[in-house]
Amino acid sequence: MVKSAVKCLIIAGLTAGFAAAAQAEDPDVGKSEFQSSCASCHGADARGKGPVGDLLKVPPPDLTVLAKNNNGVFPTNAVYETIDGSKAVPAHGTRDMPIWGERFNPVVNLPHYVDPSYWQKAGPEQSPEVVVRKRILAVIDYLGRIQQK
Repeated sequence: MVKSAVKCLIIAGLTAGFAAAAQAEDPDVGKSEFQSSCASCHGADARGKGPVGDLLKVPPPDLTVLAKNNNGVFPTNAVYETIDGSKAVPAHGTRDMPIWGERFNPVVNLPHYVDPSYWQKAGPEQSPEVVVRKRILAVIDYLGRIQQK
């Protein structure tokens, strides 16, 4: 009886351990996109204190207070338009600048590494537009989750 209970505990422990390991391997895509595309200016914590921030004429804003500064509502559309370039932000410069490169611009042959998970979600046509849209939405999702209350 005791042996059976110990076996059940061991199996339950291993199951919980594997579940935790699987979750640890499930990356936060939005955070990864933010870290690779935005953190150099906005900081790893998105509070505007990135390593490049001091070199800029206009200090990068704290992106964790976007909702707070918008009456408690996260400005999804404005953030999307800022990232995709349809809303001009003077501090970001033109879309041709290296800060943006082609990362958030759909092109026929993406000239940079794209995580395979994006292509899996891009549908049967493997559309670069879908990949870019998913990258932008991943960043927006991440920023929405880190807003100060």
